[in-house]
Amino acid sequence: SVPFLVRLFPAVLTKFVYLNFLAFPFFMDLRQPELLLNNTISLYLTTEPGVRVGIWHTVPGSRGAEARGKDQRWYEEALADTHPVIIYLHGNGGTR
Repeated sequence: SVPFLVRLFPAVLTKFVYLNFLAFPFFMDLRQPELLLNNTISLYLTTEPGVRVGIWHTVPGSRGAEARGKDQRWYEEALADTHPVIIYLHGNGGTR
């Protein structure tokens, strides 16, 4: 019966393979990473009309004291300096 159900409802299989309905840590608001991670803010990029991609910008620990209490503008300016940027693509689970 399982192959029959998978054939009828392929989205169910995707949910069980990728487990993208689970968010860890539980009950965390992913739009506010600063509650869990130091020196991190949430930003959004518009990739095409109607599509917004949420990202987290985390500065390295060596700049942690400098970043403490800063607003979004400071983080955006930090992206424009000469330090390298590492982009981590975690997959297609639909969460950060």
